[in-house]
Amino acid sequence: MQIRPRLEAVIEEMLDGHIRLDEALDEFEKLYIQKAFLRNKKRIIHTADALGIHRNTISKRVNAYRAQERARNSRENGQKRGLSAH
Repeated sequence: MQIRPRLEAVIEEMLDGHIRLDEALDEFEKLYIQKAFLRNKKRIIHTADALGIHRNTISKRVNAYRAQERARNSRENGQKRGLSAH
């Protein structure tokens, strides 16, 4: 698989959208880890082996992503309730 041309196309889109490098790297890492985690049937050790990083790193990142997701869902639910009250 030729990944470079595909990455170049995505990078062009991101640059056109004024996406900052730190945002791009954070999102790439998050998606990469989440996809590997799901591919490895949510097994921390297998995911860590597949990515070549320590299991504690995967565990911390997955827990952080889950916390972010819960916080976002909580904010969205709060906004929905606030909108329906008017």
